[in-house]
Amino acid sequence: MRFDILTVMPEMFSAVTEQGVTGRACRNGIATAKCWNPREFASDKHRTVDDRSYGGGPGMVMLYEPLAKTLDAIAEDVESSGKKAGPVLYLSPQGERWNQQLAAELGQFEQVTLLAGRYEGVDERLIESRVDREISIGDFVTSGGELPAMVMMDTMIRLLPGALGNIDSAEQDSFSDGLLDCPHYSRPEAVGEDGELKVPAVLMSGDHKKIQQWRLQQSLGRTSERRPDLLADRELNKQEQVLLREWQAAQGPAE
Repeated sequence: MRFDILTVMPEMFSAVTEQGVTGRACRNGIATAKCWNPREFASDKHRTVDDRSYGGGPGMVMLYEPLAKTLDAIAEDVESSGKKAGPVLYLSPQGERWNQQLAAELGQFEQVTLLAGRYEGVDERLIESRVDREISIGDFVTSGGELPAMVMMDTMIRLLPGALGNIDSAEQDSFSDGLLDCPHYSRPEAVGEDGELKVPAVLMSGDHKKIQQWRLQQSLGRTSERRPDLLADRELNKQEQVLLREWQAAQGPAE
């Protein structure tokens, strides 16, 4: 999958392209990323990409012309590479909320363009004419679209075949099936001063059916406790209903 990022701070993206799971995916050719600085497409000697807002008010607005020229260059480069151009995504607090399902949906494209705004945002005429979707990673404001763009890239790249050492890791992540992930344990079996913190016995039983059922029950319980809104959007089958009732009964009466 190819990512084209329109940003005035391209150096920030080395955190994604050179480090960790996403860096390995880029080195292995599973994902590619190319940053485009709109200053290279500005028409004045100062390489200006922002100006004052019409109507007054604080802050500067990113200019239509250098951004449009950058998008034109991206489109031309994508076409010459033989890939099919995907959507232009603008990182904005006003956009639709980013989630695992949207990551899976957009990850089906061969290419996406991420427009990372700065200052007070982008000239609205560019959004109306050149942007396909606005995306928000949460109800807060960052100093620019670079960090949200990196979050989106990380989320999509880890879903690509071959990006993770074990494909089941992505499939079992929180939100992949609409539930939070179950708890996980590793060696040793007991920790703490007196060894009182133990791994649940079912996980050491070797009974894979019981382990799978326990993990599903834990996911249901955690989701009902921490993110009940997710269960409101999910129709539980009979087994899931029973497992959730058993989990809730084991917690005792609410205080």
